[in-house]
Formats: sequence, structure tokens, C-alpha cells
Amino acid sequence: EIQVQQALSELAPEGTRNTEVERMVRQRVGQDKFRQSMIDYWGAACAVTGLTLLPALRASHAKPWADCSNDAERLNVFNGFLLSANLDALFDKFLISLDEEGQIVISDTISKSDRHSLGLLPSMKLRWVSSAHEPFLEYHRKQFLHV
Repeated sequence: EIQVQQALSELAPEGTRNTEVERMVRQRVGQDKFRQSMIDYWGAACAVTGLTLLPALRASHAKPWADCSNDAERLNVFNGFLLSANLDALFDKFLISLDEEGQIVISDTISKSDRHSLGLLPSMKLRWVSSAHEPFLEYHRKQFLHV
């Protein structure tokens, strides 16, 4: 809360605080915390490929930030995966998902040629998966099936 108030005071003069600005700052602060927790949990490497180039890694939510019912759910370490930028983009748009064992599930809308270009292999899977990931992965798979 203190971080949010400090960031707000830097953005807007006293008395002109805007709720939209407050939402954006709260979101940014939370996302930074979430990213750091993903880096810590996944050992600073992509949860699937093991890539360790941090600027190319994204903290990805299985249950999207906007769909979460509260901050605890948004920041839950089991609601996320540290993914390479291309995997994150596909995961975020529900073009790939992960099954109960962490095995990649690839949308039929991605052509074989594009799969090859993206480096998507049916053998890809999470380096490890916890049962605590499952409620979030289940949510993600339901969205994946409806895209």
C-alpha cells in the first residue's frame, strides 16, 4: 500500500488523484512482485525451455490478472510460469496450454510451419509441476478450449 501511495504521489499532484492512475500503479506494483516471485520460483529460467536470458522471460499468469478475484490470487506463485517471450505470447492468447502433467498442448490453429518456426514441440513440458498449479491450469485449459 505504501509503494502504491508513493508511486501515485509521483504521478499526480495532490488533490488530482485519478482512480485510473491508481489502478494502473497498483497493477504495475503487483506485476513487479509477481515477476520477481516467478524468477525466484523457477530459478531465473523458463519453466519449459530452461532459457536463462532474463530480458527474454515473462511472468505469465495461467488465470489472467483481470480474471482473478483478488490480489492473493493474482500474486499466487502457483498461478504463474516464467516463460520465454514467444511461449508467453502464445500462453497469454490461449494458443498453447499445459495439461495436468505440465505437457504442452498446442492449438490446432497453429500451422505445422508456424510450430516449427516458433520451436514448438509436442514433447515440451514444464520442468516441474505442483498439484497447487492445477486449479490455475484447469482455468487456463478451459479458456484454451474455447479459443
